[in-house]
Amino acid sequence: MNDKISVTLKLYASLGSYLPPGAARNAAQVETAPGATIEQLLDAHHLPREACHLVLLNGVFQPRERRASATLSEGDAVAVWPPVAGG
Repeated sequence: MNDKISVTLKLYASLGSYLPPGAARNAAQVETAPGATIEQLLDAHHLPREACHLVLLNGVFQPRERRASATLSEGDAVAVWPPVAGG
């Protein structure tokens, strides 16, 4: 059994600086442990939790309270946006 799965991590706006080297178009293929949660993935890439405002798993919004329990599978995509200011 493989001890890693591959997921796509997409980080937008100011969060793009947290992507690993070699990322293209705001996205990178990253490896994580099978059964890892969204929160564990974000922590592994040193994303400040308060900066992770809008989080989608395969296009479905994940409220803050679900991120510690929503687990990842091979091929999943996690997209994250920071809070947006403006008017």
